[in-house]
Amino acid sequence: MLDWTSFKKGWTALVVLVGAVATAACTNTPPEAPPEAAAIPPVNQPGPDYLIGPGDNLQVFVWRNPELTATVPVRPDGRISVPLVEDMPAIGKTPTALARDIEGVLKQYVQEPIVNVIVTNFVGPFAQQVRVVGEAAKPQAIPYRANMSVLDVMIDVGGLTRFAAGNRAVIVRQANGKQVEERVRLDDLLKDGDVTANVRMLPGDILIVPQTYF
Repeated sequence: MLDWTSFKKGWTALVVLVGAVATAACTNTPPEAPPEAAAIPPVNQPGPDYLIGPGDNLQVFVWRNPELTATVPVRPDGRISVPLVEDMPAIGKTPTALARDIEGVLKQYVQEPIVNVIVTNFVGPFAQQVRVVGEAAKPQAIPYRANMSVLDVMIDVGGLTRFAAGNRAVIVRQANGKQVEERVRLDDLLKDGDVTANVRMLPGDILIVPQTYF
């Protein structure tokens, strides 16, 4: 036969236990994100509009006029020449802006021209390049990409040489009209996998990797 007194005591204990668990769940704060999660800003930020630079290859497509469509390089003087359009300045313009300028010239010869400019080989102007000098495996200028980090740059240049002092590397950039330097711990990033040493790159940055002392 059921002992009513024992049943009430057991039920009361269960209610108290459930209440304690619920209270603890409400008062607990969520754990903070690990430091490395905040090392790099979110990668969904849009990058700056691409600006055409010397050495870029451009496909200039003129709708319904295949004889005017051409693929041309941007000359060292920053200009291009396509059918009916000679010496059009291209450097420093977005592909859309250049297309509108070409349309403005073609209006003299074609009724309501529609032009599309596609960049098929990216180099970009100096202001949108990231340059790597010093003890990198392949020092070079790299076209800036949206959300580029120093790890992306290291992959592009093939890492460091065995003579590199990676933790003494610096990023030189222009900020508010002044030249500033930011220390970068490349050895910690590449050898130890310390993602907190991965920093964001900006267009025009120069990454300098010095030689180690003997």
